Amino acid sequence: MTTIETTTAGSLPRTRALIEANAARAFEDDGFTLTTTPEYEALVSEAVRDVVERQRELGITQPGDGEFGKAMSNAVDYGAWWGYSFQRVNGLSLTEVNAFNEPPRRSEPGRIQLTSFLDRRDRQIFHDAYYDPESGIATGKNATAFPTTTGPISYRGQQQIADDVRHLSGALRDGESGFLTAIAPGSAARVRNEFYATENEHIWAWVEALREEYRAVTDAGLVLQLDDPSLAENWDQINPEPAVEDYAAFTQIRIDAINDAIAGLPKEQVRLHLCWGSWHGPHTTDIELKHILKTVLGANVGQISFEAANARHEHEWAVWEENKDLIPDDLVLVPGVVGHSTNLVEHPELVAQRIERFAKIVGPDRVIAATDCGLGGRVHEQIAWAKVGALGEGARLAAARV
Repeated sequence: MTTIETTTAGSLPRTRALIEANAARAFEDDGFTLTTTPEYEALVSEAVRDVVERQRELGITQPGDGEFGKAMSNAVDYGAWWGYSFQRVNGLSLTEVNAFNEPPRRSEPGRIQLTSFLDRRDRQIFHDAYYDPESGIATGKNATAFPTTTGPISYRGQQQIADDVRHLSGALRDGESGFLTAIAPGSAARVRNEFYATENEHIWAWVEALREEYRAVTDAGLVLQLDDPSLAENWDQINPEPAVEDYAAFTQIRIDAINDAIAGLPKEQVRLHLCWGSWHGPHTTDIELKHILKTVLGANVGQISFEAANARHEHEWAVWEENKDLIPDDLVLVPGVVGHSTNLVEHPELVAQRIERFAKIVGPDRVIAATDCGLGGRVHEQIAWAKVGALGEGARLAAARV
């Protein structure tokens, strides 16, 4: 019988007990590293066991830890996918100016540079909506303050990644596959840099630092998911809009950084997560998939996770079909078939139809159905779990038909 594997994109709703325990934690002297205790780690371990079991019950065949071991805010976990990394490297400190409040910067022809996160082109077009607290665009808050690179980047997160591995491995059954998320070098390097002479030097410093975390995950037999929204999302953070050719060259550097960082790791255990940012904005200035697909396919990974359910990008399933000759024969597609950007819970029949589109392109054995992005902090807990249930049921329907 044909089966369709299922997974998520990482973040899942935290329990109230975990949120309250996190709220009781204090920051260390640097202002962004959270203290931890054996009692807190025991609570995380229990929460991970529970969240893995809940995924399993809803039909998820490759569960994750919900990102429970990563830095989180007191209410939700927006920023956990990135902010956790601040606590695992040396060389960062809080400065008056950071990537969120720095003055706008403008690119020149042939010289692309990222502007402030608050100076995005979508924010300019929909200024009133973005700054209206009742618009629904802003969901959650950053897990920690955003620091700046002020010294040499080096890895210090050995204990944290060991804890992550231990929590998830302890929750998996014999023979069951699970995954952990980690930030990709290009996305990590979007913190403000006041130390390295060039952008490339900054990126490669993160390559060297994060390589240790990546290997710890794959050495444990787990799947490593590299979160790299920068590949697509940077486009909106460049003013004025650049030429597609220039952006492709700009993005290729980030792909090269990934390939350097994962060199020697088992390809089949590495998944790249591509997205356009999970905030609930209009996203009218997102770059089209057709302009970056060839570049992204240059990543030496075994799986690519991408948004395929939200209203701005669902139609781009056809781009994969039109370019199927470019898809490596050993690449597994991990399309998002339920979304983080709406409170509507997808009907399992719709989920099945979305899965079947990709099964027809590469075959059902090379499709893992997933969520678009992390659900934790993006939709209410009840809705998030209903979406996971729809994902599992939709995969069962699709498996019976393909």
